[in-house]
Amino acid sequence: MKVIRDPLWNNIRVEPLALELIDTPAFQRLRYVRQLGLAFLVYPGAGHSRFEHALGAYHLSRVALATLRERGDLKDIDQALQDEVKAAMLLHDIGHYPFSHALEEIGAPNHEDVARPMITEGAIGKLLRKELGAKSPERIVDLIRGKSDSPLQGLISGSLDLDKIEYLRRDALMCGVPYGEIDEERLLNAMTVVDGKVIGIREKGLSAVESLLFAKYQMYRNVYWHHAVRSATAMYKRLVSDSLDANALSTDQLAGFTDEGLLLHLEAKGAGPLLGRLRERRLYKRAIEIPSTEIPTYEAEWIADDWRRAVATENAMAKKLGLAPGELLLDFPAKTEMLGLKLKVVRRDGTVDQLTQRSSAGGINLQKLADDLYQSARWLRVFTAKPVDLTPKKLISLLS
Repeated sequence: MKVIRDPLWNNIRVEPLALELIDTPAFQRLRYVRQLGLAFLVYPGAGHSRFEHALGAYHLSRVALATLRERGDLKDIDQALQDEVKAAMLLHDIGHYPFSHALEEIGAPNHEDVARPMITEGAIGKLLRKELGAKSPERIVDLIRGKSDSPLQGLISGSLDLDKIEYLRRDALMCGVPYGEIDEERLLNAMTVVDGKVIGIREKGLSAVESLLFAKYQMYRNVYWHHAVRSATAMYKRLVSDSLDANALSTDQLAGFTDEGLLLHLEAKGAGPLLGRLRERRLYKRAIEIPSTEIPTYEAEWIADDWRRAVATENAMAKKLGLAPGELLLDFPAKTEMLGLKLKVVRRDGTVDQLTQRSSAGGINLQKLADDLYQSARWLRVFTAKPVDLTPKKLISLLS
């Protein structure tokens, strides 16, 4: 095995197959795709990449599988299926666009769908079929997309998936914030395969689940959905969207770019003032912000769901407020099941129930708490290039 030094997990031991996958051009591109998109404009240390996150997720998959194996939970699960879990964890972000998730918000195909041909074809597909079997690339894609019937699916995609544990710990470390503290050792040791069918957790691990829940909420509220991060993200989305509309860029090209490669391409195509403002960190300012708890859902949910309508509304609002097209941007971030907790719990007496249907042993209804925290983290914001006079009443009127 090769050992790679890592600032979060220290020594990551890499098996031969993983090393060959890492050396493919598609995986090497991840070195140049930032994990947190434009958050480095707010948190200067947040320049870490999808590459190191993928290595960390792979490391956690090896730790989790070793723990389950020692407990005897894997005795009926074929070794090849375990190897596919490690490969899926390593490759789960290979289809990511430049600057992370932002472009999915403007209607670009989900990065998991983009990953399919990268994994099933070319050098990666050939390598996986050779080492793990003819159907392994397709099974790995199903794991990444959360569509597999494997009892280990929950390690890749689910309420306790290893991806969440890794990115929360790494993002907090690199941003220099104290919000991503998770009792990951307790979590990993409390994980179990319930009835040989699904990943669940023993009751003793519920306090660690709470730590994951609060860490995720704090990171969304203070880092991922920080107002300046969302301003930069809104500017980037509009920049790319306008470039797509002007045929200076095609959707098929997006997943092949690195962060800087995309910006250089847009610069060569004569992109508008938004690019210069991002380069120089002259971010749009908040004209107004309203917590989601004070907005009827139907009034603003479409901003996250219907990009074309959002752009048209931005332009119409800009005109009414004396601004040019692109000088006013709407932002109402959404994350499906951001704090979802669909989880089977093995109680101390051996019974199994759904966490969504029962409070934790300490009396906290974790599912209700998760829903409340999600709403608390969401804000409707209007960012503008120049100051404007905008009240909540006027905003809702314009949106309507």
